[in-house]
Amino acid sequence: MYHGFQQQPFVREGRGHLQGLREDGASKEKAARIANAKANSKMHPSKKGGKSEPFEEWTRDALYDRAKEIGVEGRSDMNKHELIDALRNH
Repeated sequence: MYHGFQQQPFVREGRGHLQGLREDGASKEKAARIANAKANSKMHPSKKGGKSEPFEEWTRDALYDRAKEIGVEGRSDMNKHELIDALRNH
């Protein structure tokens, strides 16, 4: 149901960690995802990230699909380099 407003990122705990991520340049959404993952005992996010190959080695179609998964707007008009930038800064 749409209520006419955007939902703000929710953080379970660790506001200090969230603020540190924001100061490092992470978006509110990304900082909230990382902080929530660190607060969840079943998840173990690392600072560096997963074992996936660098975006530069992905095809444009794979980058587009990932951008679609996370809701990057304007992805249809983006080239490979623009998709990489959007994914890194989302």
